[in-house]
Amino acid sequence: MPVQLNHTIVEARDREETARFLTDILGLPPAGTFGPFRVVELSNGVSLDVVQAGGAVHPQHYAFLVTEEEFDQIWGRIKERGLTYWADPFHRQPGQINTNDGGRGLYWSDPNGHNLEIITRPYGSGGE
Repeated sequence: MPVQLNHTIVEARDREETARFLTDILGLPPAGTFGPFRVVELSNGVSLDVVQAGGAVHPQHYAFLVTEEEFDQIWGRIKERGLTYWADPFHRQPGQINTNDGGRGLYWSDPNGHNLEIITRPYGSGGE
């Protein structure tokens, strides 16, 4: 069997709030529970296992490959909530999206400071 990512752990100050934030913004079903985790299931079989942090949260980066239609829906929910978004990972281009590789992408932060990203084309797939 080829190596595949199965899950990753996402630290949160409030695991319920974080799981709800992720499922709401990304348009996913409600998170399940497994032990100490709220499990956010993605369509490719990978899950984000949200755990209550025992101290400071160490912000990470999570990128999601989405369709053009999903991009519009997620971007709409980001704007509806009044969240700041950027075209770049360093947050130097607020209120903009990028067109890398001929697709679209943007970044925003979750309540814990995790740097979230949606892209419609994988990096290096062509285009600009």
